[in-house]
Amino acid sequence: MNILLVYPEFPDTFWSFKHALKFIRKEASLPPLGLLTVAAMLPQEWEKRLIDVNVTKLGDKDLEWADYVFVSAMTVQRDSTRQIVSRCRQAGVKTVAGGPIFVSEHEQFEEVDHFVLNEAEITLPLFLADLERGRARRIYTTTEFPDIQKTPAPLWELVDLKRYAGMCIQFSRGCPFNCEFCNVTALFGHKPRTKAAEQIVAELDSLYDLGWRGSVFFVDDNFIGNKRVLKTELLPALVEWQKDKDGIPFNTEVSINLADDEELMQLMVDAGFDTVFVGVETPDEESLTECSKKQNKNRDLVEDVKRIQRAGLQVQGGFIVGFDSDTPSIFQRQIDFIQRSGIVTAMVGLLQAPPGTQLYERLKREGRLRGGITGDNVDGTTNIIPRMNLDTLRDGYRRIMESIYSPKKYYERVRTFLREYKPPKIKPPLDCQHVLAFFRSIVRLGILGKERFHYWGLLLWTLFHRPKLFPEAVTFAIYGYHFRKVCELRLVDERSVLARRARRRRR
Repeated sequence: MNILLVYPEFPDTFWSFKHALKFIRKEASLPPLGLLTVAAMLPQEWEKRLIDVNVTKLGDKDLEWADYVFVSAMTVQRDSTRQIVSRCRQAGVKTVAGGPIFVSEHEQFEEVDHFVLNEAEITLPLFLADLERGRARRIYTTTEFPDIQKTPAPLWELVDLKRYAGMCIQFSRGCPFNCEFCNVTALFGHKPRTKAAEQIVAELDSLYDLGWRGSVFFVDDNFIGNKRVLKTELLPALVEWQKDKDGIPFNTEVSINLADDEELMQLMVDAGFDTVFVGVETPDEESLTECSKKQNKNRDLVEDVKRIQRAGLQVQGGFIVGFDSDTPSIFQRQIDFIQRSGIVTAMVGLLQAPPGTQLYERLKREGRLRGGITGDNVDGTTNIIPRMNLDTLRDGYRRIMESIYSPKKYYERVRTFLREYKPPKIKPPLDCQHVLAFFRSIVRLGILGKERFHYWGLLLWTLFHRPKLFPEAVTFAIYGYHFRKVCELRLVDERSVLARRARRRRR
């Protein structure tokens, strides 16, 4: 068999970092971990190639070579996924599809030949066995959760590491919490399942042996879901692994209760972690109760964030507006919270109800669903009918984004963060592209950019007050450029939609 694994294109979104990647001459943030892991589960004797459309074009000759095309995607990649599946059908090559978008929307992809859904450790062997017998079914699904200590390491040799800004691995699946708007527990369960520390070390070794010296993202939805295993097994193993290495920084996703555990924070920093994403969601207690975000309730959330920052972990935050209990005051409260906390990378979105979530089922019963989700958390869309007037909600959301990513507010927030942040222990060695990125930022941001006054102010302030964090200051300046470009494009798109609606009304 010749198997072509194809990863669809990410649009220009908050997390794509497309505008920032240009400064370091990279084409994508991360490789497709799911497809690389699936590749390792396929028969060893089969020929395998990977086409990540974010870094390589999918050519007609690639499709001619393939006996089957395996596609995996998230919801935000919907448009590119449709194009790829259509091209495969036109080329006469059969497709096998899996991943989040197909779990919830497989009935919308009529041209796909086979769906291998949920966790591939269970459903893929069933498909392969039926395929060998010549009677493969169209849909394979399961409600079981596999033992991921039996999951093979990804086939990193299928990708060109130099084209990516970071690498990614997975330690656990599942989350002990039960947030109403989140589909993680529906997909992976409440009980976090973990790999063995030896597995993670082996995966890191394979990346290091291939020459990787950049950051590694642990893609777990809640890395600290099983604290005992972290403290006694994985983190001590990572501390030991780092001792004879050039320095590989890690980042991941956690819940806010990390702030309660000084020992765990210190272990993570010692192991090389320097950034965590936290779902803060809202400073409003009533809204936290509404969405069952109990781990965030009855806290001083700003102080929790600062405690994590002072430990040596940058906090990236997720925020939501549009809960039923939200009033128009929430927009300024979100702006004030983000500024006071020093969360530089603040992802703010309207409440959405993904299929499979408790929120989706509740709003379905209430007759308050309006179409599907885009998968883009910051495009200002929602698939629910909110309690708040929709125009008021959209105007307030727009005000948040225009405020927090204005040069003045953004650079103020960077300084707030740098005052608190403890410089990381482990830093990757500087390479040529990162040095050149600094000089590119001088031209793009310090000379040509409308933020040039703020840019130079930040760099000079950092040199005098936090010189060890100068690389971080430059990185944040570049990130800010990306975030502003994304916000500007969203506003242009929104104005175009409003203009078209106005023209239709006049007619």
